Amino acid sequence: MKITAIKAWQIDLPLKEGRYSWSNGNFVEVFDSTVVAVETDEGLTGYAECCPLGSTYLPSYAKGVRAGLAEIGPHLIGQNPLALNEINRVMDSSLRGHPYAKAPIDIACWDILGKTTGQPVYMLLGGAMQEDVALYRAISQESPEQMAAKISGYSAEGYTKFQLKVGGDANEDIERIRATRAILKKSDILVADANTGWTRHEAARVVGAIAGLDVYIEQPCLTYEESVSIRRRTGLPFVLDEVIDGPGVLVRGIAEDAMDVINLKISKVGGLTRARLMRDLCVASGIPMTIEDTWGGDITTAAIAHLARSTPEEFCFSATDFNSYGTVTIAEGAPKRINGRMTASDAPGLGITPDFDVLGEPVLTIA
Repeated sequence: MKITAIKAWQIDLPLKEGRYSWSNGNFVEVFDSTVVAVETDEGLTGYAECCPLGSTYLPSYAKGVRAGLAEIGPHLIGQNPLALNEINRVMDSSLRGHPYAKAPIDIACWDILGKTTGQPVYMLLGGAMQEDVALYRAISQESPEQMAAKISGYSAEGYTKFQLKVGGDANEDIERIRATRAILKKSDILVADANTGWTRHEAARVVGAIAGLDVYIEQPCLTYEESVSIRRRTGLPFVLDEVIDGPGVLVRGIAEDAMDVINLKISKVGGLTRARLMRDLCVASGIPMTIEDTWGGDITTAAIAHLARSTPEEFCFSATDFNSYGTVTIAEGAPKRINGRMTASDAPGLGITPDFDVLGEPVLTIA
C-alpha cells in the first residue's frame, strides 16, 4: 500500500458559549481547525484533525498546521501508511520540530491501519481496557459566581470532573477556587488549571491560601522548573500539562517526582504513535493521565476516545469531548457524551466519516 495524496480542509468551529477564556486574558471565540485525508492506492483513506488552541497557548498555530503539511506532504507520497515508525521518521527528517503539524498524518495512518485490519483503533492501541471513559468539563475563566453557576449546570449533565481556568489575578483565582469547590459534591474532582499563567510568587500564594481544599493544581507556571518549585511547596495533588511535550521530559518528570498526573495532548506530542508510547510509560510508572488534545471537533474527539478507551481506568484520570463545546458537526460516527462519559466506536479505524458538505473544498492537495 502506498500514499497517493494528502488533502486538507479548513473549518471554523464556533463555540456554544461564545468564548473560551483562560490565563492572562487569552481567549478564542471561533476555533480554526484542519481536517486531513491521507489517500492510498488501494482505495482506503484515513482521516484526522488538528486544532491548536489559538496562537498563544503552545508553540503552534492553525495556519502552521497547513504550512507544515505542505512542507512534509511531498516526502510522504509513495510511502506505506501502515509503516507508522517509518512515516514518523520521514516526517521528522523532512521538518524539524512542529509535532502538531505531523500529528494529523500519524493519526490518519492509524485510521488506515484500522480499516485495513478491520479493527477499531482502540484495539490496535492495546484493546478495550474500559467500556467508556469519564469526561471533564473545562470552565472558562469568568467571575467566581459565573464559574460556580456553570459548574452547577454541567453537573446536571453528568460531569463529575471540572477543570477550572485560573491563572489570572491571584486574589480572584483564590475566590474562584473556593466558590466552585463549595458548590461541588465531595466526590467531584476540581482541577485549578493556571495554564502557565502564574508567576512563582503568585502560585505560592494561591496554593498556600487553598491548602485545606480538595483541589488539584495544574501547570501553575511557565516552565518545568518553576512548576516543580511550586510542587515542592504544596501537599495538593499536582498536574503537569504544557511542559510535558514529549517522552524525554516525561521520563525526567517521572524520575524527579514532578507530578501526580499529566495531561496527554495527542497533537502536542505528534500523534497517536508517540502518545501511545507516553501513555504506556505513564501506566508503567503509575502516573494517571487526562487524555485529550489542544482542541478540535468530531474527529479529534474520536482519536481521544480511542486512546482513552485503550487505557486502564485507574490511569485514565479523565478525557475530553471537544465536539460538545462547538456548534458545527464535521463527521458522522463521532463519540457522543452520555451522562458525563463517552466511548470509542467499534467500527474499523476511528469509526468516523467526514461531512464534506460541511467541509467544502480542500485548501491543500498534495499528490
